[in-house]
This record gives sequence, C-alpha cells and structure tokens, in this order.
Amino acid sequence: MRAIDSRTRTITLADSVDLEFGGCLDEVRVAFRTWGCLDSARSNAVLVCHALTGSADADRWWPGLFGTGKTLDPGRDFIICSNVLGSCYGTSGPTSPTPGGTGHYGSDFPEVSIRDMVEVQRLLLDSLGIRRLRLVIGGSLGGMQALEWAVGAPDRVDAAIAVATSGRHSPWCIAVSEAQRAAIRADAAWRGGHYPADRPPEHGLGAARMMAMCTYRNQAVFSERFGRAQTPEGVFQSESYLHHHASKLARRFDANAYITLTRAMDSHDLGRGRGQYDNVLAGITVPILVVAISSDMLYPPREQQELASWIPRSHLAELHSPHGHDAFLIDTEELDSHIRHFQSTHLRRRLAS
Repeated sequence: MRAIDSRTRTITLADSVDLEFGGCLDEVRVAFRTWGCLDSARSNAVLVCHALTGSADADRWWPGLFGTGKTLDPGRDFIICSNVLGSCYGTSGPTSPTPGGTGHYGSDFPEVSIRDMVEVQRLLLDSLGIRRLRLVIGGSLGGMQALEWAVGAPDRVDAAIAVATSGRHSPWCIAVSEAQRAAIRADAAWRGGHYPADRPPEHGLGAARMMAMCTYRNQAVFSERFGRAQTPEGVFQSESYLHHHASKLARRFDANAYITLTRAMDSHDLGRGRGQYDNVLAGITVPILVVAISSDMLYPPREQQELASWIPRSHLAELHSPHGHDAFLIDTEELDSHIRHFQSTHLRRRLAS
C-alpha cells in the first residue's frame, strides 16, 4: 500500500462517533493535510473532498486546481483535505487497529455512510477551530460529500461545488458497485469475508478496478486510444491498459476499504429520513455549482440536470470532454474556469443578496 505523505497530519477525535446505521466508533483517527493559512477572521477555509480511492493529497490528484488565482489558491485560502472515514490512508477504516490494539478491523469494520464521513469532517474542523467553510468542493464520492454538507450543515457552508455526482446513487451505479464487490469476494484469498493479512485478494481487487475503469471512461475513448492494436506479446492494448490499472490499485489500496466505501456510495440518498427527495433538494439554501461531464456514463448529465432543476440556488455547468467520468481529474483547466466563473459572478452576487 502506498505510504502516507509525510506532510499528512493525524488526530484522534475526542468523542466517539455515532454511526447512521447503528453502533459507534471509538478513538477515530483522521488523516488530513492543509495548504495556506487561516485568516484572522477564520473565514477563508475551503474543504476539498476526495473520490473513491483518493487520499488527503489533493495537490497530487487535483494539481490543476491549485495555484495563484485558481480554484484552490493557498495564498488566499486555507485549504483542508481529509481522508474519508472507511478508507485506508490514515483515517479509521478496515486497516486500522481496533481500540485496545487487539488486531485490525478488516471486514468487521462497521457500515458507514456519506453522512458519517461528513460528521467526521465536521469534528475535524471543530478541532481546528473552524466553524464555517467558504467553500466545500468534491467530485464523484467527493461531490456526494459536498452535497451532504449543503443539506446537513447549511449554517456552516457558504457555497458548495459538486462535480460528476448525484443526489442519490442510481440503480446502475449500485449494480456496477456490486459487480466489483463480487469480484473481490470471488478471489481465492477471500474466505468468509476475511483474508490473511499477508495475502490480500489482489486479483479480486484488480478485477474490480478493471470494471471500474470501463465506467470511468467510455467506448469512444477506448476505440480512439487503443483500437484493436496489440502489444508485441499479442495482448490487446485495451487489455494491457486495464491490467496496468488493476495492478496499480492492488498495490496501493485495501479490498475491505473498497467494499466499505462503495457500500457507502450505494446508500447515498440526500432524502433518506428527511422527506421526499425533491422536497429536500428544493429546501437547500446554499449556493451550489453542479458540474456535469458530457461523456460521463457513470453519472450521466441528466443526473446533474435533475439536481440543478430542483436546487433553488444552483448553477449548472458542463465539461465538454471525451474522457468520461474521469474528466473531472483530467480536464482541470476547463473545470477551473467554470468554478472561477461561478465564484466571481453567481456566488458573489447571491451572497450579497
């Protein structure tokens, strides 16, 4: 597994965290990084939320948004990115030791939700003395967190940006997630939900990643980039591409964390326990930029159009990209342009009204 960046800090929350689906977690650790300085009014904090297999290293996976005058400007903003609850990059999750140090959670780590992730982020911000966020932003799983902040804690957020995401996970996404989890469970190393620490289900996790990569891009990308070309060994280049990404993820991520996080995404529903879904969206008071990707087959533009049609203070933008869902990590120049336009026009005007 990839080592955690040396600049990552970790704190242990003072209180237990009650989980939405029952039970609680003690001694919750949160790994996070920051950029820039908090101003004297504590009014310039920006929270960045990462996607499924991401980490607190936002400057690594979203470098195109960092810099002077850009969406994430360390000279202007105090930027915070924390590893989400249930992951494997420093925040409590399946790879974490259980309280008392008797072993690791593994597949016994409890079920968590997007709301639990946001609650842990809130407790982190409390510990840093931050009561309000100028902005919360994220793509995919990160976008779900941004929306949850807008619904669950509107008094603490000035604005939110949700990219390539939805307000509730679709049946299509749930099916894709379960196919990936089935690949992990089918691995020869998997035994009743457990596997030896020295032999993780790398093949199953790799197969899950291969499925995911097919949905992160699309048919047009594979046709244009690879066609039917083969390597010198006679392997189709599209096959080689998938095996390359499978191997990379298997080396750096944890299978139980993958299962935990995809289940959390499947349970994502802003309306759960709050009332009728469209009424919940209509009740959002936080200004929100919703960004769709024209070629996204995982979270197609109609899902972002639905969000924008029901959220009163929303603005819809579209990334015109051939790269599919992953475009929010690739076409960052256009994404940055959309966000800066939202900040300079819609956001400032609406906050002043």
